[in-house]
Amino acid sequence: MQHTDIDTLVKKWIVDAADRPANPRVQQIVVRLLGDLCKTIDDLDVTPDEFWSGLAYLSAAGASSELGLLAAGMGLEHFLDLRADEAEAQAGLAGATPRTIEGPLYVAGAPESVGYARLDDGTESERAEVLLMQGTVFDADGQPLPGAQVEVWHANLLGNYSFFDHTQSPFNLRRTIVADQDGRYQFRSILPAGYGCPPDGTTQQLLDLLGRHGQRPAHIHFFISAPGHRKLTTQINIDGDSYLWDDFAFATREGLVPPITRVDDAAQLAALQLQQPYASIAFDFHLSRDSAALPSAAVERQRAAA
Repeated sequence: MQHTDIDTLVKKWIVDAADRPANPRVQQIVVRLLGDLCKTIDDLDVTPDEFWSGLAYLSAAGASSELGLLAAGMGLEHFLDLRADEAEAQAGLAGATPRTIEGPLYVAGAPESVGYARLDDGTESERAEVLLMQGTVFDADGQPLPGAQVEVWHANLLGNYSFFDHTQSPFNLRRTIVADQDGRYQFRSILPAGYGCPPDGTTQQLLDLLGRHGQRPAHIHFFISAPGHRKLTTQINIDGDSYLWDDFAFATREGLVPPITRVDDAAQLAALQLQQPYASIAFDFHLSRDSAALPSAAVERQRAAA
């Protein structure tokens, strides 16, 4: 079948068949997606068995709440970041901390504090390496941003996130820190572990068929926001992780792998009541001015809330 014939059919099904006012944007997107899917079926001679198998797969992925994970693993979430980067560059915005994917595991409503927070609940202290991370939030002119909001969340030593992992305490390894009068933030936590897709899940099932692993390097997620500035969605990756530049979600980016310093000074250890050296990461965030010429950087999507 010719592609022009398929276009005619899809227009007949979606546009011509409409008998009431339609949402023009939804109609435009559905026509394009349906047309491209029909062309793929025809060009690749997709069999009915393959078609229904694919539909069953998508149903299973939705039922297991893995569509967000699948979007990351197929590179779609990273692609949205690349498009946003391109739009900001064309608008003349430069110098901000690189963005990267949010992932599907954010939870709204984490406890808020000013300047400093402890993220972990202490249940993994005997096995974990203590982490102190600190830095300053800067505006587009390089000036500190007092009151900037730093939302942070990461996995535990098993690669699991509180709320989704019911064995953890509420909001374990999740906090909102309001930058102090000097624009600074600091938190104490544990050095997180990397993790992989659920081995028996739908995302890993497809990755296996594509000959790909489903592993992520250890990382820490952030939302950084302040009035008049573009919201930054990003994460830092833990240097030295074996999957650092082989992330199945394509989220590792230059500028987001800060060095780790091991602190063994006796006075600093005593101040934290620690017996062993701890890891320290210094990382500053730089925001861009908001621009009415660009879509909002605060992406609207379905998220969990405790």
